[in-house]
Amino acid sequence: MIKNINYKFNKNINKIIQEEQIKSILVAISGGQDSLCLIQLIENFNKTKMSSKILIEYIYIDHQWKTSCKNQVHYIINYIQSLRKTIAIYQIQKKCHNEAEARIARYKAIISHAKNNSYNAIITGHSKTDKNETFLYQAIRGSSVEGLNNLIARKKINDNIYLIRPLLIFNRQNIEWLCRNSSLPIWSDTTNYYYEIYRNKIRYEIVPYCQKYLKYNYNFYCNLFFRKTHQENEYIKQIAIKLYIKSRHIKYIALNKILIEKQHQAIQCRILQLFFQHNFNKTPNKFLIIKLTQLISLRNINKKIHWNKIEINITNKWIYIL
Repeated sequence: MIKNINYKFNKNINKIIQEEQIKSILVAISGGQDSLCLIQLIENFNKTKMSSKILIEYIYIDHQWKTSCKNQVHYIINYIQSLRKTIAIYQIQKKCHNEAEARIARYKAIISHAKNNSYNAIITGHSKTDKNETFLYQAIRGSSVEGLNNLIARKKINDNIYLIRPLLIFNRQNIEWLCRNSSLPIWSDTTNYYYEIYRNKIRYEIVPYCQKYLKYNYNFYCNLFFRKTHQENEYIKQIAIKLYIKSRHIKYIALNKILIEKQHQAIQCRILQLFFQHNFNKTPNKFLIIKLTQLISLRNINKKIHWNKIEINITNKWIYIL
C-alpha cells in the first residue's frame, strides 16, 4: 500500500510541476499527521528521477495559542533539520479571535515569504477529508457554490505563485495508515480536540452523525457534488472573466454599468469581485456586493459608497473609483 500511495502522489504532483514549470516549493506544515505525511511523500518524490531536484523549504506559522507552542516549534525544527532541510518559523504577534482571522494571518505570512524568496508554489497538507469538512463549514457560514468547493488541487495566487494541495487524492484513513506504517513522530495538537472550534465540532460530531444516520457513503456523495459543481462553477467563472474584461474602462478604474446591469445577478456578483481583486487585491464582503448589485439595477442614480478607504461611485453609465 505504501508503494501505491507514493505512486499516486508522485504522479499527481509531477503532473502539476511539469504543467506549471515549477522549480521551487514552499511547504506549509503544522506537525500533525497530514503535515508529516506530506513531508514524507515530498522527500520521497524529491529522490525520484521525476523531481529534477526541486528546491524545497518548509514553513511553520506559530499562532502562540498554547503554552506548549515553544516545545512544538523546537520539535518541528529538530525534525526538519534531521532531514537536512531548511525551515522558516513565523510567530503571529496579533491575537486572532476566530478561525477565519487565524487563517488570513497564516496565509498572509506564507504568501509574503513565498514572494520575498521567489518560490513558484506553496504546498499545503489538506486531504480529501478536509475538503468534505470544509464543505459543511462553508455551508453553515452561508457560502456561495464557489466557497463550498474552495479546496481545489491547484490554484493560482498571482502571476508567479501557485497554491497546490497534492493530498486531496487521499482521505484521513490513508494518511493515518502511512504515518503509522512509517512510524512518523506525529505531534498531537490539543486544539484539535477543542469543541469550541467549529471545525472540530464538524469533524467529531456532525460528520459522524451524517455518516451514521443520513448517508453511509457521505464522503462519496460529497465528492460527487464537488465534481459536478466544479465544472458548472468554472463555466460561470469563465463567462464572468470575459464580461469583466469587456466592461472595464481601458484607462480608468471603472466598469460599464450599462453592460453589467444586463447580466444575471450571479454574473454581476462575480464581475464586482474580480473588479476589487484585480485593482485593489481585496475581496469585497457579501454585504458590499449585495448593496452594489441593488444599486446597479436602479435608474437615474448618482451615489457614493465608502468601503475600506475606497470611494465607490455609481452613476447611470459607470461604476468607478477616484
